[in-house]
Amino acid sequence: MSNVRVRFAPSPTGYLHIGGLRTALYNYLLARQTGGAFILRIEDTDRSRFVEDAEADILGALAWAGLEVDEGPHVGGDVGPYRQSERSDLYAKHAADLIKSGAAYHAFDTPEDLDAMRERLKSPENPTPRYDCHTRGDMRNSLTLSPDEVQQLLDAGTPHVIRLKVEPGQTVTFTDAVRDEVSFASDVVDDQILVKSDGMPTYHLANVVDDHHMGITHVIRGEEWLSSTPKHILLYRALGWDAPTMAHLPLILSPTGGKLSKRAAERQGIPVLVKQYQDAGYEAEALVNYLALLGWNPGDEREVFDLEGLCSAFSLDRVGSAGVQFDMDKLAWFNGQHLRSIPADVLTDRALGLLKAAGVDTDAEYVARVVELMQDRISMADDLVSATGYFFEDPVAYDPTGIKKRWKDDSAELVMAYADALEAALPASAEDYEVALRDITTSREVGAGRLIHPVRLGVSGVTFGPGLFEMLAVLGPDVCARRLRKAAATLG
Repeated sequence: MSNVRVRFAPSPTGYLHIGGLRTALYNYLLARQTGGAFILRIEDTDRSRFVEDAEADILGALAWAGLEVDEGPHVGGDVGPYRQSERSDLYAKHAADLIKSGAAYHAFDTPEDLDAMRERLKSPENPTPRYDCHTRGDMRNSLTLSPDEVQQLLDAGTPHVIRLKVEPGQTVTFTDAVRDEVSFASDVVDDQILVKSDGMPTYHLANVVDDHHMGITHVIRGEEWLSSTPKHILLYRALGWDAPTMAHLPLILSPTGGKLSKRAAERQGIPVLVKQYQDAGYEAEALVNYLALLGWNPGDEREVFDLEGLCSAFSLDRVGSAGVQFDMDKLAWFNGQHLRSIPADVLTDRALGLLKAAGVDTDAEYVARVVELMQDRISMADDLVSATGYFFEDPVAYDPTGIKKRWKDDSAELVMAYADALEAALPASAEDYEVALRDITTSREVGAGRLIHPVRLGVSGVTFGPGLFEMLAVLGPDVCARRLRKAAATLG
């Protein structure tokens, strides 16, 4: 085992989304690639937005994706508890240490005080004034009040927060594993709140304290957290700790550009939640494969990976910083690739379950033949029902465009002749069906296409699908003949 320790730290304020799953995946891949540990921490300090079953959804999504957790609230570990709501004493201790060292201070400003400050200082050059080194001297805090006044306010239970005292004139520099060297001036960093007025820690304090005490070596998270990193670096310095390696992943963009926000995704018909992909029938390994390549590349032409292959190939130095567009068509392609790798008997069992749910009564042997024919032609497992209905019932309608394009004046006569031939010869193999068809077109001195297209339309109702003769062999001569006679009578 290496000393690499990474964590996925979602907040149970909603169900797990695909961006969160990609973050979890990259952490998991680094842990497995290095022989390290993958830790799940539930950051549940925001009680106002807490969703009751969100944690269960997060656990279920990780399990569905195959991302096994080494330490976490449901499996335990040596550095627990793994829910932040159960670690309050630890945060309070370190907040007190920061106050004692002068790195943090009590702030008793009311919401009205804060609004008045922002309104007073607002200008075109400074549209959103911050609570920082330039404004704290005019505010109601332990830097401007006497020690006796501060103690009286604390003893009286006056609502207050604890803020980090950010000194101006510093340069906060760190090496990001994705973006190389990144620098921020401390002058643009506000005196962030570390402990809220309800006594709960903010994300910033709890995150830094937990990462330190849990021995996290690499923090891999989304680009949206990049602007918070200088605050965290300053906190690490104030507490006297070394910061872990930081890696900020590129944004996932919508197909039309811009961040793939929930609103943008809904507008473009892109599912946001992992559960939606589960419910839609996507293969877990296909979604994982696709998400892995949204920001990372293996350095060669390979695209299709199982989870084990991703673990072997992954490295942080091949993660790019540029945003990547989400493409549902590409995901569907990956889904089809992974469907092809499923053993035929496993896919047959799934197809039987799907057909039963759709009210189709059939036998396993027949379904196995349909699966064998269709497995390389579908992108979703549900296609074994939705796109193959003609294998299980006679068509009740025919594609109008196909009729106009493919059904000619002599089509009825040709398909009737083919029906007669099938009933007489009872062909068994795809080759037998092809021989019977070509005998008819040769004897009538017409091209094979003159009969092939009307036969497909008459048997399936559509103009596309698997190889015609392979399809006819699965359906059998009696079914084919019956359907062809019906088509001839219906279409004339």
